[in-house]
Amino acid sequence: MDKKEKSCGAVVVRQTEKGPEVLLIRHNAGHWAFPKGHVEAGETETQTAAREIREETGLQVDIDAAFRTVTTYSPFPGVVKDVVYFIGRNPKGEIRPQLSEVNAVEWAPLADAPARITYESDRQVLAAAAPHL
Repeated sequence: MDKKEKSCGAVVVRQTEKGPEVLLIRHNAGHWAFPKGHVEAGETETQTAAREIREETGLQVDIDAAFRTVTTYSPFPGVVKDVVYFIGRNPKGEIRPQLSEVNAVEWAPLADAPARITYESDRQVLAAAAPHL
């Protein structure tokens, strides 16, 4: 029987004069993605998403749970992982990458973001979120 894992994160957006920008992180393994992480005991999905964004990027955001999408994949044999994504709005604070996990945090214009994102599943999350940004 496969082991189930669950992580939560968000497509973090800020509005600029040139249009929306989304926050991308580069993990130490080299891939560009959205901030996310494992649910801790007693946390709700939205609490996990907000905590992981704060830990990985230094930013505080408001989690918009009106948008919720789930991707499922197998990171290792015998493990099935669900990743729940929301939208993170109104980012506040200074970007401070969590260097133990993340080596870069950048804002990307919405139109440019798909080309920067490493995995197709994350591009699909962005495509689903885009009309809500």
